[in-house]
Amino acid sequence: MTQHLTTPLVSIRNLGKIYPGNPEPALFDIGFDIEAAAQIAVTGPSGCGKSTLLNIIGTLDAPTEGEILYRGKGPRALGPLPAFRARNIGFVFQFHHLLPTFTLAENVEAPLVPLGLSKSVRREKSAALLSDLGLFHRRGALPHQVSGGERQRIAVARALVAEPRLVLADEPTGQLDSKTGDLVMEYLIEFCAQKSMALVVVTHNEAAAARMGRRIHLKDGRQCDAPPPA
Repeated sequence: MTQHLTTPLVSIRNLGKIYPGNPEPALFDIGFDIEAAAQIAVTGPSGCGKSTLLNIIGTLDAPTEGEILYRGKGPRALGPLPAFRARNIGFVFQFHHLLPTFTLAENVEAPLVPLGLSKSVRREKSAALLSDLGLFHRRGALPHQVSGGERQRIAVARALVAEPRLVLADEPTGQLDSKTGDLVMEYLIEFCAQKSMALVVVTHNEAAAARMGRRIHLKDGRQCDAPPPA
């Protein structure tokens, strides 16, 4: 078999992160693989390093110890990291970070622009996701004209539209009511599964974590066994 088929999408080995001025490591000795189409929940109390880990996996931050490999290659071998992220990683942050002067449809289409897709293809892909998430009728609105929950659903659509190899979601349903959050989480999981995209979700939601194929639990920056569900 070829290396592409046998090498994990992401390999994390003895990963550590120390921020200047803070004697306690934000992360210490983290290690696991993310296979293609894997679905992983990252859980743990607030301040335990979950978002830091997600940022490092997404190449938005760098570890101070250990290594992280993408299909066997270190970050320096990936070329310009913004271009690598555009092709391979979709993000859903705790706060939506939508472009305020872009319509909802334009925000969803934004990740497709660097890929060189035609306007008609971008509109088609955007429209499909907006329809699935119940926001097609709001496609021409600006972010400040819709609710926080609607903005977060747009952020989910934006992360999925380019069908990246890896989707990283940091509390993607934190600003949604429970019913809408369940629907969005279900859509996120099923979309990634259908497209064979790996999904890593930071969540405090026990029901959402239980739906994922694997759990990485952090405590005080260290990887440990998850506590049993309450």
